[in-house]
Amino acid sequence: MWPRGRRANIAPVRNAFVRVGAAGLAYFAAVFAAGFGLGVLRTTFLTPWVGRPIAVALELPVILGISWWVSGRILRRAPMTRAEAMAMGAVAFALLMLGEALVSTQLMGRSLPEHFALYARPTQWMGLAGQIAFALFPLARARRAP
Repeated sequence: MWPRGRRANIAPVRNAFVRVGAAGLAYFAAVFAAGFGLGVLRTTFLTPWVGRPIAVALELPVILGISWWVSGRILRRAPMTRAEAMAMGAVAFALLMLGEALVSTQLMGRSLPEHFALYARPTQWMGLAGQIAFALFPLARARRAP
């Protein structure tokens, strides 16, 4: 059994993991919901009118703006160090990639290999670049030192 003082030192670490995980989950959920709605609008209305590459290029700044705003809002409510903010972005990115794979396989009827094959398309590269930016926004918005 650990001495009492040692056990007390674990609590801040556990709290940091919970705080970072909750922030990453909130960031993912808000942006994923917005992205899902924008994706429906893009594929239903914009893509038939201007084509897929232009529709994705028009949607990307909107979702990135939403991501920037949401990450800043979360970090204002729960200030984090840069390392914690980077972990928040990593959690959100992992959830985003999982969510995208689930939508692709469950709603779009693709197999997992078919989903990964989509990343060979240039329009998917734009989306992936946006997702990487989404993951880095919390780090960019963090105000406190390491």
